[in-house]
This record gives sequence, C-alpha cells and structure tokens, in this order.
Amino acid sequence: MDYAFKQLFGSEQNKEITVVFLNAILQRSGRHAIKEIAFASQEVGGEYQDDKQSRLDILVKTQEEELINVEIQLTNQYDMVKRTLFYWSRIYNSSLQKGMGYNTLLPAITINICNFDVFNQTDSFHNTFHLYEKDEKFRMDDVLEIHFIEMTKFIKLWHQKTLDPWNNLLARWLLLLGMVDARKKKVYNEIYKELEELAMRDEQLQEAFTVWQDLSQSPEEFLAYQSRLKYILDEEAKFDDVKHMAEKKGLEEGRQKGLEQGLERGLEQGLERGLEQGKLLEKEETVKRLFKLSLTVEQIAEATSLDTHAVERIIGELS
Repeated sequence: MDYAFKQLFGSEQNKEITVVFLNAILQRSGRHAIKEIAFASQEVGGEYQDDKQSRLDILVKTQEEELINVEIQLTNQYDMVKRTLFYWSRIYNSSLQKGMGYNTLLPAITINICNFDVFNQTDSFHNTFHLYEKDEKFRMDDVLEIHFIEMTKFIKLWHQKTLDPWNNLLARWLLLLGMVDARKKKVYNEIYKELEELAMRDEQLQEAFTVWQDLSQSPEEFLAYQSRLKYILDEEAKFDDVKHMAEKKGLEEGRQKGLEQGLERGLEQGLERGLEQGKLLEKEETVKRLFKLSLTVEQIAEATSLDTHAVERIIGELS
C-alpha cells in the first residue's frame, strides 16, 4: 500500500533502506552509487501564489545534487504518462532559485511504481526514459530520467520463474511491495516464504521486515492505514461507476454522431466531472474522522494525500 510504502521509504530513520532501494532501481553501484540522501519538501508548486500545488510521495536530494521523486500509484486513471511529465517539470523547475542561471538547474529523476500496466508495447516490468536524438540516439542532456515499474508484469514474471531474486536486488524489494494484497485481505505465502529466506542474508531487507512489523502493531498507524485504504477503494468504486455511466452516455451519443466519437467524448467528460465531484468532500470527511481518533496533522496528511495546511484548515472548521 502507498501509505505503508511512504512510512517505510520516506522516513529519516529508515534512510539507509531508502538508499539501497534507490540504488537497486537506478542500477547504481561502486563509485556511481547513491551514498547519502536528504529528504526534501514534498510540496512543489508553480511560480505564482495561486498555482496548483502538488504533493509528492517521496522526494530526496542525493550527494550528487540530483532530485529523485518516487511515486506509488495503485489506481489506473489513464493519465499516468502526462501526470508524470507534469510532476517531473514541477520538480525540475523547483531547483531554480531567483537570480540564478539555468545552468544551476538540478537533474530530476522520477520513479513510478504502478499496480497496473502502463505500456502495452513491452512485457518488461521496468522501463527507463531519457531525452535522445531521434536518429543517432545520443542523449541531449542528463536532466531527465523517468522510470516506470509495472508491478502486475513483475508478479507475472516472478510466477513464471523468469526472475531470480537471489541474484537480483531490485526483484527482492519489489517482492516486498507485492507480498500483500490489501483489497483481498491476502498475504501471498509463496512470496513471504521466499522473502524470509532472502532476508537471512540481506540485512537491509531484514530491517525492512522489522520496520513494517512495527508499523502494523501501532494502533495510530493502523487507523491511518485503514482510512487510506478505505479512501482508495472508494475512489476506485467511484471511478468504475463514472466509467460505466460515461460509457453508457457515450453509447447514446454514438448512435447519433458515431459510436467511436460518442464513446470518447462521453468517457472523457464523464470521468472528469465524476472524479472531481465528491473528491474534496470525501477527503474532508476522512480528515474529520481521523482527527476525532486523535491522529496528528502529519498522519492525517499522509493518509489523505492532503498537505498539512489543508488538514489544519479542515480541522479549524470542525472546531
């Protein structure tokens, strides 16, 4: 789950685990490996006061002055690529200080861990993108690096025994993320057993097991986790309902103006209106429930993906 992921990899006290995880994804070792990170503000916005703010899952700066953003996405809303480019541009732009030249902009790396398929063109679960020249394929600059990890493809390959976690560091960490299906209230025992054996020789993996066990035993973390899970499942249910209504509307319009055109317009308009309606109200109700359960502002912000200022405003209205 994204909530547990952020508690594990986005915590200062677990920084060494985060470094190992990032090196595994970026395939860095030796003198090129990340050795030190500093957690940065998760809030990135535009140039002006009224610009839309974005709240990131995890954002760190490395010893080489690189910005790395890790996002975990559970629900496919069919805008992943454009959403990623938008977030990347916000992070890249955020490193430019007033009065400084463009040469001071820092390289920005985005890592997306998705619980759905993104690219139909490949069976690979890990795809990396840069800026390249069209014909001769040389890289224009090193400022852009975007990773997509598709967990559905990864789990499928693991079941087919085409992956070897004993000799693949990234595979071990992804197994950890794929071990639990909260929707089905299920722990995949075959994954758990292999991870137990792997943890016997992997100190960081063993430490991650311990941290997650501690998280699961904390009543406050469990309540925040349950609220986050409920919110995600509610969002998925609303998305499915809106998609169904949009398809129905599209079919009706399609009879008059052409089936293909009607479906596309109905789906786009229906998804936009339906997903935005009620989202703010749902989050406000969740904030109020968690506040009554004595959770902190920071815990509520993590559980609802709201920034702390918004949480404080809602709590103030409740008071």
